Amino acid sequence: MSALPSNIHPSTHPAVRIKLSQLRSAKAGQREVKALTHEIGLILAVEALGKVLKVGDGDKEHTPLKAEYTTSVPDPGEIALVPILRSGLGMVQAFETILPLPVAVYHLGLFRDKVTLQPVEYYNNLPSGHSGVPGLAIIVDPVIATGGTAEAAIHALLEWGVKKVVVAALIGSDEGLKKIGEAFKDDDVEVFVGAVDQELTDKGMIFPGIGDIGDRLFLTHGK
Repeated sequence: MSALPSNIHPSTHPAVRIKLSQLRSAKAGQREVKALTHEIGLILAVEALGKVLKVGDGDKEHTPLKAEYTTSVPDPGEIALVPILRSGLGMVQAFETILPLPVAVYHLGLFRDKVTLQPVEYYNNLPSGHSGVPGLAIIVDPVIATGGTAEAAIHALLEWGVKKVVVAALIGSDEGLKKIGEAFKDDDVEVFVGAVDQELTDKGMIFPGIGDIGDRLFLTHGK
């Protein structure tokens, strides 16, 4: 196994490892899956934002003791969250909790063709044109398998005009993560992932993986 590209950042947090082992279990019910997705997302949000956010000076305020101080604001000031439908919705609240200010949430709907395994876009509510483009966009999608969906989402954001893109996932395949890392090695794109699994099935599922996390989150097995 060769090393991952430098823009791919697997978590080394022990709590992520333990919580992912709980999430892998087929016995985990919908409430547990939802809670674990949120909790792992919180840790990934801390790790990712700790690396990519900087702090700038804001307005003057006063403490309860009437001492003046300069407020701290995030740099870049404009940030957007971009969940990939459906399963990315399970990670939105975690990032909203850690981000220091409310941010816009845009949605991308992408599914993987069962035959070609290529991503197909069915929904995109990014604003048209290049007005209001955030300095940082954070894609949240629990699973990066073949890497095709994440790659398409990153391309959509770069074409919109976003300068820095962060991708956060609970788990990714070695193959898919390397694909993304190499595809965007010349762009300001970084990927934060809870764990890396080595295998993909012939249907493009991560093995051993965590299954179809969208079905597990929304109880849509057998759809």
